Amino acid sequence: MWVLIAGDMVIFSLLFGSFMSARMKHPEVFETGRHALDFHRGGINTLLLLTSSWCVAMTLKALRTDRDRAALRWLGFGILGGVAFAVSKVLEYVAEVHSGHTPASGDFFMYYFMMTGIHLAHVIVGTLVLSVFWFRLRRPTEQRSLAGFESAAVFWHMVDLLWVVLFPLLYLVR
Repeated sequence: MWVLIAGDMVIFSLLFGSFMSARMKHPEVFETGRHALDFHRGGINTLLLLTSSWCVAMTLKALRTDRDRAALRWLGFGILGGVAFAVSKVLEYVAEVHSGHTPASGDFFMYYFMMTGIHLAHVIVGTLVLSVFWFRLRRPTEQRSLAGFESAAVFWHMVDLLWVVLFPLLYLVR
């Protein structure tokens, strides 16, 4: 899991560096693109992922103290946060395309759709993995170790960290 996370972080670091390099060459294009985005929706998405990450951390805390019912509840909220983020992001894509912004609209939107699309794929995978653990937790007789869930939680926190960088990079930084 750590190798996967390190690889993801390297790839996203390269994307961030490429984005910043292109932004320095054409600041007016990137500033115009930034203004076209709905930073309120980006802020709500940030709140959704941060809250979801907190719920996943609370799940792990509950599991370590053998409180399975609390863990199920916290994990359910964490999964709902991931689903809400994905739905919000898809609605944002629809609004952007409806406004005439596509990956072919210029460098800013090419980076926007590419980076947030890759991130959204990570959110979907992470939500599915957390859902598998939620269903496993519902089976009281299943023997389980925390190592698998801890790996899933670390992945989910990495997804959250990536958004914490993407949000200001795309929506806020002038």
